[in-house]
Amino acid sequence: MKKSWKNMLVASLVCSAVLGISQPCTEAAYQLNPEVKNATMALKSASQIGVLKYENPALKDQADKDAIVVMTFGTTFKDTRVKTIDATVQAIQQQHPGTKVVTAYTSHIIIDRVLKKEGIKFPTPEEALDQLKADGYSRVALVSLDVIPGMEYDYDKGVYENYKEKFKKMTLGTSLMYWQGQEGQADDVSETIQALSSQFPRQGKEDAILIMAHGTPQVSNAYYSVIQAKIDEMGYKNVFVYTVEGWPSLETVLPKLKKNGVKHVTLMPIMMVAGDHANNDMAGSDKDSHKSILEAAGFKVDAYIHGIGENPQIRSLYVKRAEDAWNALESNS
Repeated sequence: MKKSWKNMLVASLVCSAVLGISQPCTEAAYQLNPEVKNATMALKSASQIGVLKYENPALKDQADKDAIVVMTFGTTFKDTRVKTIDATVQAIQQQHPGTKVVTAYTSHIIIDRVLKKEGIKFPTPEEALDQLKADGYSRVALVSLDVIPGMEYDYDKGVYENYKEKFKKMTLGTSLMYWQGQEGQADDVSETIQALSSQFPRQGKEDAILIMAHGTPQVSNAYYSVIQAKIDEMGYKNVFVYTVEGWPSLETVLPKLKKNGVKHVTLMPIMMVAGDHANNDMAGSDKDSHKSILEAAGFKVDAYIHGIGENPQIRSLYVKRAEDAWNALESNS
C-alpha cells in the first residue's frame, strides 16, 4: 500500500532530486509524480508537507521587502514570557538584524489579558500581516513556536492559506517537532529529546522523569506515542511523556512507575512557557495537581518549573526552524 501510494503521489524528495544531496531536507519535501499533468487543488495540497512556500505570480514585479512573523500561543505569565518567547524571538532577530521581526499571539484571550494586565498589545497573526501589508512588506516568513504539528499549528497553516495570496511570497516553517526521521528526513523528535535531556536530573534506579505535554482532542495527539517510542529507542530509562488534556494521562503512567519500582519522580513540562499548566496543573498545591496525586500515591516529587524556551539547546532548534522558513523565502527555486 505504501509503495503504491508513493507511486501515485510522490516522485522523489525535492532536495535530493534537484540538488543531488543526501542530507535531510526541510523545505516542502515532496513533488507530484511527473505523470500527473493536471493536478487538482486537493492533490496539490495533499502533497505539500514540511516548510510551505507560495509565490504569487500576480505580484512578481513587486520590490522585495521582507519580514518575519513569529507565531506563538502566548502567555499571561510575564516572567516566563521574557525567558522563553521573548528570548527565542530575540535569538531569531539576532540572525536577521536588518529584518523586521514581529511576535504574534494566536490566543485572542491571552492577548486581551496581557493588554489588561500590562498594557501591552500583541497582535494576532492576522493583524500582524494586515499591518505588514499596509506598510509595504511583500515577502513574509511565518515561524511557529508550537511544539508539535497539532491544533495550534493548524491555526498557523490557516493563516498561511488565508494570507499567502496577499503577498508576493510567503513561507511557513514547521513546529519544533515535525519530521520523524522517515524518508531521509531529519529526526526532529530525537533531536528535541536530546536537547531536552540537557535539563534532566541525574537518575538512579528508583528515579523517574515525567515530561508533561499539553495534549489535544485532534488526531495529532498520536504524536506523543512517537515521542515515547523515541525516548525508549534512545535508551532513556523511566522517562515518560504524559499530557494534561489528552492521552497518555498521568493515570496511564502511574502503573508503569509502580511496576518499575520508582520511588522518586521529577516533573517537567515540554511546553514553550511555564504557565498555568506547569505552575498549577503540574506542580500546584491543590489536591488534584499532578504533584499532589503522585505524593498521595506514595512518591517523592520534585518539579522543574521552566518552559523549554529557557533551554538554550531548544531555542537553537527553534532558530533552525525559523531559518528553514527564511531560507525557503530567499530561495529562487
